[in-house]
Amino acid sequence: MNLLFKQVVNPNNPKIVAIAKNYVKHVKEMGGDEPPKEPVIFQKPFTSLLYLPDGNGILQLPKHNHEIHHEIELGFMVAKNGKNIQKDKWQEYIGGYFLALDLTDREMQAHFKKQGFPWDLAKGQDNFFPLTDLITKEKVKDPNNLQLELKINQKVVQNDSTSSMYYKIPDLLAYISQFMTLRPGDLVLTGTPHGVGPIRAKDNLFGTLKQGNETLAQLNLIVE
Repeated sequence: MNLLFKQVVNPNNPKIVAIAKNYVKHVKEMGGDEPPKEPVIFQKPFTSLLYLPDGNGILQLPKHNHEIHHEIELGFMVAKNGKNIQKDKWQEYIGGYFLALDLTDREMQAHFKKQGFPWDLAKGQDNFFPLTDLITKEKVKDPNNLQLELKINQKVVQNDSTSSMYYKIPDLLAYISQFMTLRPGDLVLTGTPHGVGPIRAKDNLFGTLKQGNETLAQLNLIVE
């Protein structure tokens, strides 16, 4: 147990950082008027991961009957230690990219928001972070000009360019690293475009990340 404890209290252990309200149309569909004055940061636990090395998998929903929403997102992995990162140095800190879903228990989130409480449980449940394998940074010409799309049962529900992000990746790295030292292996989710909505048992979720006509990553999930 002492060895385990020493492994756990290592400040170099990685973390998962996520961004909320980073696409203007999504802000409006959630009842807001404009993006926040600063990026909205939250974290997801590693137990929420559902790693899809070949892009395919089964998504087990929680046993409760809460409404679970899909949020398709671009993510990236941090390559090296970073504190007070300068925006013009941002590329040095990118270790690669991935496609992910940030699943949200919308009922629980609304309940906690109404009470003014944190909504970690709405974002951090088991399997609430499906993600693809890593895309090498060399394959991505401009992460701020990629196309995100999610289909449910072959119907497009989310589709937008990462150019619509209000806070771009250099902004996010600079802001986060003011408060949290970024470590190699940290994962960062950059926010979701508009079109979020519920998923249900037997749904087929098919997400893609494209660079022009090239598909960089895709995920294909059956909901159970």
